[in-house]
Amino acid sequence: MIELRNVSKAYMTPGGLNHVLSDLSVEFPTGDSIGILGRNGAGKSTLLRIISGVEQPDFGRINRQGRVSWPIGFSGGFNGSLSGEENCRFVARIYGEDVDRVVGFAHEFSEIGHYFHMPVRTYSSGMRARLAFGLSMAIDFSVYLVDEVTAVGDKPFQRKCREAFAKCQERSSVIMVSHNMNTIRQYCKKCALLAGGVLQLFSSVDEAAEAYNARLDAGVAA
Repeated sequence: MIELRNVSKAYMTPGGLNHVLSDLSVEFPTGDSIGILGRNGAGKSTLLRIISGVEQPDFGRINRQGRVSWPIGFSGGFNGSLSGEENCRFVARIYGEDVDRVVGFAHEFSEIGHYFHMPVRTYSSGMRARLAFGLSMAIDFSVYLVDEVTAVGDKPFQRKCREAFAKCQERSSVIMVSHNMNTIRQYCKKCALLAGGVLQLFSSVDEAAEAYNARLDAGVAA
């Protein structure tokens, strides 16, 4: 279970303060896989980072039960001076995992060859994403946070990611951000709409999609 209580987050923009989350209180029940819809800039990725603990809210608190992943594909936590292998060893120790197993899995899964032993600062953005996804799949989480899971790498690698992720979902739940309704329908039974700093939960993906499309048709801002 993940619970947000009175969570707020705002960023300063040229046009003034942008409140992407406004006094948000919501509960994500254990075992439910939930998709999150919203326009660009609505705060979906910010919400995932706050749930994971990668980013802190301006106000409010987050209660987490079980082990919650970082946003899959997020590579901002890598130390650029360390190699991919060294970063994986560091993360494995933090989570109390078998270090050699995690390193071996991430190396094989990421398919970045000898770059795995080179500093992460020498990686392309695609290589960082591959390593981050491979490392995510190497560790068991109760809840996986996913930001566009199918967007990593080329088509063969994307297929590999989807297959690995499907196995993880057999024992874990998912909170997923995606612009692709088919992707959300594939992985999630419920859905939420983030708009105007407010997150509204729906009992089905179709209900959320209907509300989302209605906002688009009406030209309502994020």
